[in-house]
Amino acid sequence: MKAQNSLFKALPVLFGFFVMGFCDIVGISSDYVQRTFNWSPVMTGFVPSLVFIWFLFLGIPIGNKMNKWGRKNTVLLSMGITILGMLLPLPLYNSTTCMIAYALLGIGNAILQISLNPLLSNVVTDPRLLTSSLTAGQVIKATSSLLGPEIVLLAVGHFGETRWYYCFPILGLITLLSAIWLLSVSIEREDSSVLNQELTVSSTFELLKDKTMLLLFFGIFFIVGVDVSTNFISSKLMVERFGWVIEQAKYAPQVYFLSRTVGALIGVILLTRISSVKYFKVNIIACILSLLMLAFVRHDMVDLVCIGAVGFFASSVFSIIYSIALQTKPEKANQISGLMITAVSGGGLITPIIGFSIGVLGIIGGVYVTLACVLYLAYCAFSVKQ
Repeated sequence: MKAQNSLFKALPVLFGFFVMGFCDIVGISSDYVQRTFNWSPVMTGFVPSLVFIWFLFLGIPIGNKMNKWGRKNTVLLSMGITILGMLLPLPLYNSTTCMIAYALLGIGNAILQISLNPLLSNVVTDPRLLTSSLTAGQVIKATSSLLGPEIVLLAVGHFGETRWYYCFPILGLITLLSAIWLLSVSIEREDSSVLNQELTVSSTFELLKDKTMLLLFFGIFFIVGVDVSTNFISSKLMVERFGWVIEQAKYAPQVYFLSRTVGALIGVILLTRISSVKYFKVNIIACILSLLMLAFVRHDMVDLVCIGAVGFFASSVFSIIYSIALQTKPEKANQISGLMITAVSGGGLITPIIGFSIGVLGIIGGVYVTLACVLYLAYCAFSVKQ
C-alpha cells in the first residue's frame, strides 16, 4: 500500500519532466521565426539564448529561495510562468511578444529543472528507486523533445505556417494539466532543518577555485552547448546542404533526440559495469569522429546518421560529469547542484556564436562550433579523475 501511494505521488512529478522538454522546440520553431520576421542567422541565433540564458542567472538564487518556498511550490511557480509565456502571443503576435514568450518559457524551464529533481526525492525515498525514477524522468523529457517538432508541425498543419505560434497554447494547456495534477496530490514538504542553510551566491562560486570543480563546471556548460547547438543546426544543415523542405528537415532533430534517448537507456546499463570516466572517454572520442564526418561528408543519409550519433554518444556525458562533481565534495552537494545547473546556461551562450558562424561560413560554421565544444569535453574526459 505504501509503495502504491508513493507511485501515485511520483506520477505527477514524473509528468513534470514532459513539460521540461518543451524548451527543445527552439530548434524547429526558430526556422519559422526566421522566415516570419525575416531575421538574419545572427538574430535567429539569439532565440535559444532567450530560453537557456536564465540558467545562468536563476540557478543558485532560486535554489536558495526554494528553501523557503518549498520544492512543490517552486515547481508550480515554474509551470505558472510557462503557461503565461505560452498564452502571451495569442492576443498580440509580433516579434517582441514572441521573444518574451521564449524568455518566459526559458525562465519557467530553468526554475523547473532546479526544483523538479529534488521534489522527486520527496516521494521516492529509496536510493535505488530514486536513481531509476530520475532516469525515467530523463527518458520522459527526451520523449517530450521528440514530440516537440510534431506539436509545432501540428499547429502549422491545422492553422497554416503564418500561425505556427499556435503550438504555444498547446504547450500551455499541457503545462496547465500537469500543474493541476501535481496540485491535486498531497506531497509532504521536505525537512526544513535540512534545507534552511544559509547559502550565498559568492560562497557557491568560491567552489570554482577548485580546479576539478572548474573543469567539471565548464564540462556541463559545453555538453549543454553541444545538445542545444546540434538541435539548432540539424534541420538547417539538411535544408542548406540537400534542399530538404521543412517537413523533411524535422526528422533531423527527431533522429537526434531518439538517438539520445536510446543512448541514455544503454548508458544506464553499461555504467553499472564500466568506469564512468572510461565510458566518458570512449563516447567523447566517438562523438568527435561523428562531427568530423558531419563536417566533411556530404550525403544526406550519412549526415543524418552522424547527427544521431552525436546524440547517442553524448547522451550520458551530462550525468557522468554531474555525478563526478557531486562525489568530489559530497558535503557541499546542495551548492554543487546549484552551480552545475547554472552551467546549463552554456546552451544559451553557445548558439549566438553558432548564428554568427553560420552567417560567416554557412552551416559548416555551426558544425565547427559544436566540434569545439566536444574538443573541450575530450580535454575534460582525459583530465578528470574518478
